[in-house]
Amino acid sequence: MNVLYEDNHIIAVNKTCSEIVQGDKTGDLPLCEMVKTYIKEKYAKPGAVFLGVTHRLDRPTSGVVLFARTSKALSRLNDMFRNHGEIQKTYWAIVKNCPPKDSDCLEHYLWRNEKQNKSFVCKKEHKDAKKAILTYRVIAKSERYFLLEIVLKTGRHHQIRCQLAHIGCPIKGDLKYGYERSNPDGGISLHARSIQFVHPVSKQPIYIEAPCPDDKFWNMFIPKL
Repeated sequence: MNVLYEDNHIIAVNKTCSEIVQGDKTGDLPLCEMVKTYIKEKYAKPGAVFLGVTHRLDRPTSGVVLFARTSKALSRLNDMFRNHGEIQKTYWAIVKNCPPKDSDCLEHYLWRNEKQNKSFVCKKEHKDAKKAILTYRVIAKSERYFLLEIVLKTGRHHQIRCQLAHIGCPIKGDLKYGYERSNPDGGISLHARSIQFVHPVSKQPIYIEAPCPDDKFWNMFIPKL
């Protein structure tokens, strides 16, 4: 487990594409429990360790995940995540197809199909439609792939995966949203690169960046940046 930042109130770790943030039907050990064990052992804490989940990443996505170590931090971070704009999350994605524009703001209405665990672009009039907004820009290119930097303005289910697929740019390895082949590690080439916010207790500006996965595709782009 790679800890990126920690203090008395918050802790951030770099999630791999094989890890889940919280427990699910697979029964696999979730990241939140790994972090609890880390805190308990490092600080020799007796009894149960408090840890609040403030947000999640899809299992096949890697990158920075922020947890709260105190109830005060959890309450305030939950409010900050609800108030879009107080916490800025930046993602990197590798796609095969060139986007229609080098940079753009995408606005769609998304509908989540619970049975398929998949989101679809739909009409505004759909009874379960939720507005989804993100901005992207192409930050690097190779002979066959493009690296996009994405900033979320809303937080919808599978938002980046769905919206990029809708403009003809499914993320590398994302079979669910139209990419033709899976990645060898079972993940997708979507990485939560950074998170930026004002500390919920100290009120100091915080910027946390997560190193990219160590594979040939990410390593191909790093020298270009």
